Amino acid sequence: MKNMKKLALLVIISLYGINSFSESLYKATNDTINDGPYIFYVNDTLYALTVENSVIVNYLLTPVNYSSLQPELGLTCSYKDLVRVFSEKTDYRQNFKKADSIIAISDVHGQYGIYIDQLTANGVIDENLNWKFGRGHLVLLGDAFDRGSMVTEILWHLYGLEKQAKKAGGMVHVMLGNHESMVLSGDMRYLNEKYSKVEELTGTPLYNLYSESSVLGKWLRNKPVMVTINDILFVHAGLSIEMARRQLKIKDVNEIFSGKIIGQYDESIYADEKIDFLASDEGPLWYRGYFVDGAISESQLDSILLFYDVNHIVVGHTTQKEIRPLFNGKITGIDSGIVNGQPGEVLLYKKGTFYRGSIKGKRSRL
Repeated sequence: MKNMKKLALLVIISLYGINSFSESLYKATNDTINDGPYIFYVNDTLYALTVENSVIVNYLLTPVNYSSLQPELGLTCSYKDLVRVFSEKTDYRQNFKKADSIIAISDVHGQYGIYIDQLTANGVIDENLNWKFGRGHLVLLGDAFDRGSMVTEILWHLYGLEKQAKKAGGMVHVMLGNHESMVLSGDMRYLNEKYSKVEELTGTPLYNLYSESSVLGKWLRNKPVMVTINDILFVHAGLSIEMARRQLKIKDVNEIFSGKIIGQYDESIYADEKIDFLASDEGPLWYRGYFVDGAISESQLDSILLFYDVNHIVVGHTTQKEIRPLFNGKITGIDSGIVNGQPGEVLLYKKGTFYRGSIKGKRSRL
C-alpha cells in the first residue's frame, strides 16, 4: 500500500506540475489543518490526496479497495460516481417543470455548519446528512468557494447528495457563482487562510487541485449559470436588461461559461466581445442592479421576464439582512448573510407559494 501511495504521488506531480508535495509536518504555523480529499482521474485510475493533521496523505483508489477507504475519505458516493463525471454529457438547457417543492440557499462561502443546519432544519437532509427531500429540488445558487474554511466539505456533501436525490426522484442543482468562476480561473484573492496553507503544503495554487482532471473540478466545470424550474429563473447575481437585448438564451450562456470562461487562465479570451460582456458587471455572475435604486425599471424587468419566459427571478450575490422580495415578488434576493457567519435563511417554494425558512425550521410566507 505504501508503494501504491508513492505511485499516486508521482503521477499527480508529473501530471499537474505540482512540484513540492510533502509528507512532513507543516512548519509555517503551529495550527494543524485537515482538508480533502482531492481526487484525480489519471489513465483510467483514481488517486486521492488529503491533508490529515497538516500531513499530506495519498491514496490509490480501486474498485476493490474503495469501500474500505470510503469512510476514511468521508465520501458518500460510489466509485462509479467518481469516475462517471468524466463521461457525463452536460444539459445546457437546464429547464425543469412540475416541481412541487423547491428549497434554495445561496452564498454559503465555506460555512459548512450553517449550510448543514439550514438543510437539516428545513427538511432537505436527515440527522445523518442524507437526502430526505423526496422529489423536491434543492438549489445552491453559487458561491460555495472562498472566505470560509470548509469549502471542500460542502462540495463533497453536495456531490453525494446529488446522487441520493436523483435516486429518490428529486434533484440537486449546484450552480456557479462569481467565486467559483474566480477560483477555477486562478483568482485566489478571497481564499480562507486554511487554503493558503494547503497551497503551501502542496506547493501548488488551489486551482490546480480543481483541475479538469480532478473529480470536483470536472464536476464544477459542467455546472450551469442559469436554471429554470417551473416559472422561476435561478441565477447567482442577476440578469441585466442587456442580457435580454442581446437575446442571450440560457442554453447559450451555460455553454459559453462551461466551455470558454470557467477554468480559463488566459486573459486573451476577453477579446471575444460576448465573453467579455458575460464576465462583466452586467453579466449573470456579477450584476447588482436589482438592489440599486434606479438601476433598472420594472418595465425593463418585465422585458427580461418575457424574454426568458418566466415570472420570477431568484438571485444571491448581494447580501441582505433577510430574504428580500422586490418588484412585487418578481425578484427575490436570497443572500441573507451566511457569508458573514449569520444564520441566514433559505427560500422555500411549495405549490406556487414562496416562504422564508429559518435555521430553526420556522417558515413564514413572503
